[in-house]
Amino acid sequence: MHETESPAAKTAKATAATHSPSPRLTPALASALQQRFGSRFSTAQAVREHHGRDESPYPLTPPEGVVFAESTQDVVDVVNLCREHGCPIIPWGAGSSIEGQLLPVQGGITLDLSGMNRMVALAPEDLQVTVQAGMSRRQLNQEIRGTGLFFPIDPGADASLGGMVSTRASGTNAVRYGTMRENTLALTVVTADGEVVHTGTRARKSSAGYDLTRLFVGAEGTLGIITEVTVRLHPLPEAMSAAVVSFPSAEQAVNVVIHAIQMGIPLARCEFLDPSSIRAINAYSRLTLPERYTLFFEFHGSEAGVAEQVELVQALAAEQGGADFQWANRPEERSKLWNARHDAYFAGLQLRPGARGITTDTCVPISKLAVSVEGARRLLEDSGFPAMILGHVGDGNFHCLILVDADDPDEVARAEALNRQIVELALSLGGTCTGEHGIGLHKMDFLQAEAGASGVALMTRIKQALDPQGLFNPGKMLRPGA
Repeated sequence: MHETESPAAKTAKATAATHSPSPRLTPALASALQQRFGSRFSTAQAVREHHGRDESPYPLTPPEGVVFAESTQDVVDVVNLCREHGCPIIPWGAGSSIEGQLLPVQGGITLDLSGMNRMVALAPEDLQVTVQAGMSRRQLNQEIRGTGLFFPIDPGADASLGGMVSTRASGTNAVRYGTMRENTLALTVVTADGEVVHTGTRARKSSAGYDLTRLFVGAEGTLGIITEVTVRLHPLPEAMSAAVVSFPSAEQAVNVVIHAIQMGIPLARCEFLDPSSIRAINAYSRLTLPERYTLFFEFHGSEAGVAEQVELVQALAAEQGGADFQWANRPEERSKLWNARHDAYFAGLQLRPGARGITTDTCVPISKLAVSVEGARRLLEDSGFPAMILGHVGDGNFHCLILVDADDPDEVARAEALNRQIVELALSLGGTCTGEHGIGLHKMDFLQAEAGASGVALMTRIKQALDPQGLFNPGKMLRPGA
């Protein structure tokens, strides 16, 4: 963790060293894909470039071709053809990852699953639904809007369900409803040998054998390709109320969160934004919030329950100097508030037009949250970079957005060194390098530090056992030769 070379530089070197100089999409494979998929297989430059970028700071990295799947059988056929020809496969959902998970750094085929967006089975009486992996979270909630249920996992981006499983996503509602780990019941997965495996059942719990579902949750497409997902649904709450309150310091704001969690107040959402974040979203989303350290809250439950939660949180905030309580009780007011929060990443980019964002994603035990946030704040202030801090502090997870000139290697290296310091602080507090974004290309060194050599070695053995040719999303999560 103390090397002078940045993780990004190491990744670039490793990628260059392992990238095949010859095309992975051979004429024979291209012909076979064309014959099987017709117009759903494309090597057009525009299509390839669209699938060669995500929300990470990494440069455009187009695949050699793109297949648009519409069924599990399509995925099986792609896997079998690519295995026969030794061609990598990179699953694609919505293109919203920010750690480079979707970039074909070793060439190969991008398998676009966005067309697999149909509902397979809805069981409202069991509070669950099965969908194809390409369905987005917003589409799911739109299709079940008449059931009185909703799917609460909300990472901000309109991500696909398969992608959310693959990165173990969470978001603003995780403090109340958990993450994709807790809300994924079963999966349909195509393995490297072209077999279709069904993991889990529709039962709410099971102790039958290895937990194969959890093996694929968070695997970032490196162990298998998810084609169907069964998730938990939750009843829409009787009452919902949102509030904004500001504080003189980051520590005072965070202390309110810590005390609320320790008291067992069932917060639905609890988001922290520093003054830079507020300035950015005010400009981007046309709000007029005070540019101070700020908490966004949302409360779910019965009318009486929500009123009690609000009263308790107001008292805690007053003890810490909280002021300017603003309420958003009507649906359109809440939507405006949370849309502004979800757009904070793009708002932040406007603080330095033309810049790219390097993001941290640390998560620490709730008792260490104030130390972690304050430490990150001081590091950012000393760095001189335009930056902001925001995140889902209700579960100890927050992000620093560091704005850099991606064409300036020295600036990128300094920003990565700053990123490393923030991660090291979180790890020293018993935390993790990534609470919800995943490892991808960006955090492989941090995974080594967090899991240890023996942990990474065990992950490597699992990868080799399930994907012996190394064709599923190669170059991600685990360094080549690890």
